[in-house]
Amino acid sequence: MPDHDIFAALRARTIAALAELLPDLPPDAYARVQMEPPRDAAHGDMATNAAMVVAKAAKQAPPKLAAALAEKLAGLPEVAAAAPAGPGFVNLRLREGFLRAQLPVILAEGLRYGDGTAGAGRRVDVEYVSANPTGPMHVGHCRGAVVGDALANLLAKAGYAVTKEYYINDAGAQVQALGYAAYWRYLQALGTTMTEDHYAQLIPGGLQYGGDYLVPVGAALRAEFGESLAAPDATYRFGMLGPDHWLEQVRRFTVDRMMDAIREDLATLGVRHDVFVSEAALVEAGLLEAAEQRLRDKDLIYRGVLEPPKGKTPEDWEPREQTLFRATQFGDEVDRPLRKSDGSGTYFANDIANHLHKLDRGFAELVHVWGADHGGYVKRMQAAVAALSAGTVPLDVVLTQIVHVLKDGQPVRMSKRAGTYVALRDLIEEVGRDAVRFTMLFRKADAQMEFDLTKVVEQSRENPVFYVQYAHARCRSVLRQAGDLPPGDLALAPLDALVDPAELALIRRLTAWPRTVEAAAIAREPHRIAFFLHDLAGDFHVLWNRGREDSTLRFIREDEPLSTRARLALVAATATVLRSGLAVMGVEPVEEMR
Repeated sequence: MPDHDIFAALRARTIAALAELLPDLPPDAYARVQMEPPRDAAHGDMATNAAMVVAKAAKQAPPKLAAALAEKLAGLPEVAAAAPAGPGFVNLRLREGFLRAQLPVILAEGLRYGDGTAGAGRRVDVEYVSANPTGPMHVGHCRGAVVGDALANLLAKAGYAVTKEYYINDAGAQVQALGYAAYWRYLQALGTTMTEDHYAQLIPGGLQYGGDYLVPVGAALRAEFGESLAAPDATYRFGMLGPDHWLEQVRRFTVDRMMDAIREDLATLGVRHDVFVSEAALVEAGLLEAAEQRLRDKDLIYRGVLEPPKGKTPEDWEPREQTLFRATQFGDEVDRPLRKSDGSGTYFANDIANHLHKLDRGFAELVHVWGADHGGYVKRMQAAVAALSAGTVPLDVVLTQIVHVLKDGQPVRMSKRAGTYVALRDLIEEVGRDAVRFTMLFRKADAQMEFDLTKVVEQSRENPVFYVQYAHARCRSVLRQAGDLPPGDLALAPLDALVDPAELALIRRLTAWPRTVEAAAIAREPHRIAFFLHDLAGDFHVLWNRGREDSTLRFIREDEPLSTRARLALVAATATVLRSGLAVMGVEPVEEMR
């Protein structure tokens, strides 16, 4: 329990008070005790459900127990008032001196303020983006990339040992189609007279990826292999040599080039993964068979015939015997096939191999960030992880909804296959990395959003990116004007002058930062950090404006050196927490607004 988290500290004191009132209760009776801000700030600084959650075990009525607990808590030195409320809550109002005393703690800890222990050093693998390497990054990948990266940063802030992972989907039909498409660009680089339509008729499924982004790959193939991958007559190449002559070399080469481009695109967004895992490499290494054997050893694999899908039966469905995983034993709706009719692994089977690879590396928790279109896939994957780990390793999946980009008031359409998409780099060049990241995090991940290219660069209160960065820039302006005194000096300042309601409101917000980090990490909701920073910026802007209206509240007053140092301590603490939150979001703090 971090000493700088006053919510955790008061929760511990509440449990101690309950233990005095109820000495016979076992320690686990307090597991669901919470200390949080009340829904209505007029009710106080904190509220606890302690009396409600232990009343049954104590065999007491919650209101009666709440009254006794409130009397106990009112005697704490940090507490100005404690009162029972509702069906068993206790509301607390903290002493102003106790609140002010948190400023030196913030200044002493700096960016470490808010670091938590909720993760307790547990190893967690956060897999995000994991886009098929069939084209450059576009805005359709952007939200998952930002949410995943911020969530990984948040978990690290909360005390987890985090690995950021990208799973390369480089096996299967889509990557084979990419190989055919890259080969067409290679033929063009060689100067073939074959038409694109003729080529498309010669390959399985036609030409699926026609974007210009493959033109440089074709040129690179020519530079690497010369004419060695081509038959003597390009027009009849497939009848003479067949794709086995070149497809695997082209596929591997193209995937490598596309992953280089993806890494560069992600770097422009400030996203860097620790580990890249290849699906094809896992399959080649026998992980699919190893995962299947692991499940077979647990009697979770059998041969059977699935019931027809609910609703209208697809024309291609047939009641054939398949290799099935007993997913229903772990909460899934139906058992799931692991092998296709040709004996190769299903997409699901390959994903099981991926998760066996994670488990074998010793992760205690797994987190995925997926697009909302994968929502129906969650239960089966959680079932597989539960089966492989005997229920010891949780898999949390964060779903991100689609982003609609507006340009000139009209939706911008995108299609990777046609090559007409909103490229991630173009988006960043248009509005800047910080605006992209903050905006993507300023809504819950599972809520659809419109990304307005005009609004995200507006310098107005309605633009949350500007609003938060402007607050930090104002803090820095005040501190520079005062000579940038060291935080250690400001931590020694007498703080009794901080009595205005706006000053105390700002302090209350600052002290909620450690709890916000912990709650957001546990809930896997990085958008809470964006919301917190927006509220914190609002509290600071209110205080700034109060100083313009009332000269006695100005941050710097030459005739009042003591109150000036107290307010500078408050400004420095605010800047510290803003920087800490922006670091979690992967957004740079702004020193001054231009």
